[in-house]
Amino acid sequence: MFSKTALPIETAHIGRKGRSAGFTLLEVVVAAAITGLALVGLFQAGTSGVFAVDGAARVDEAIERAQSHLASFGRSGAVAPGEIEGDDGGGYHWRLRSRPIATQQAAAPDQIASAMTLFAVDVEISWRAWGRNRSIVLDTRRLGSGAPAE
Repeated sequence: MFSKTALPIETAHIGRKGRSAGFTLLEVVVAAAITGLALVGLFQAGTSGVFAVDGAARVDEAIERAQSHLASFGRSGAVAPGEIEGDDGGGYHWRLRSRPIATQQAAAPDQIASAMTLFAVDVEISWRAWGRNRSIVLDTRRLGSGAPAE
């Protein structure tokens, strides 16, 4: 004989199998939203990484240019106080400042008295990147002979 409970159990079991065979529209929309947020996050991380690499390369190039200006200062003539500047190409601008900070008179018994002056020398390299002005400054000390110009 048939039991009254056998039919509803089979029907309920068949109904569950039918619903679990696919995704509902709500599940698909939630999965698409999560995927979209993940892609936006990955894109932002990649973009900020590219900007960071470009910024680091610009700073590295500015440091090399500043070192070059410091190395050439005083090579072609006497070290003297003053300020010079110019355009360095590639969007870079440079300014070199030299000022005396100490002077010492040196006189040997058989030589004419001369003075040695210590100069503070700094180079600033500036450029514009992403709508902002950026700059680096390198400084050093150089010895010059003769009395400082005042």
